[in-house]
Amino acid sequence: MDLQDAKASRERQASAPDADVGGIAVDRLRSIIERIERLEEERKALAGDIKDIFAEAKSAGFDVKVLRQVISLRKKEPAEVEEQETLLDLYRRALGM
Repeated sequence: MDLQDAKASRERQASAPDADVGGIAVDRLRSIIERIERLEEERKALAGDIKDIFAEAKSAGFDVKVLRQVISLRKKEPAEVEEQETLLDLYRRALGM
């Protein structure tokens, strides 16, 4: 493909927004990429909000490390938590702790 053909191909793609390039639907691809980018920005903002809340908790005298553990435990099923606590107790006793 020479320079003129490449230029003509780009012009056709620009004038036909639903054009396929190499079997890829350009508009669909662009839409997916833009949605992912928006969600990544939202995730970044949420991470900042969470960081601020942990800072607030720390300034109120809470142990942030323990708060993270509590949050992790709340995500698990009660049976799973009980099993982990039982194993932890067993390991502590085995080590004389």
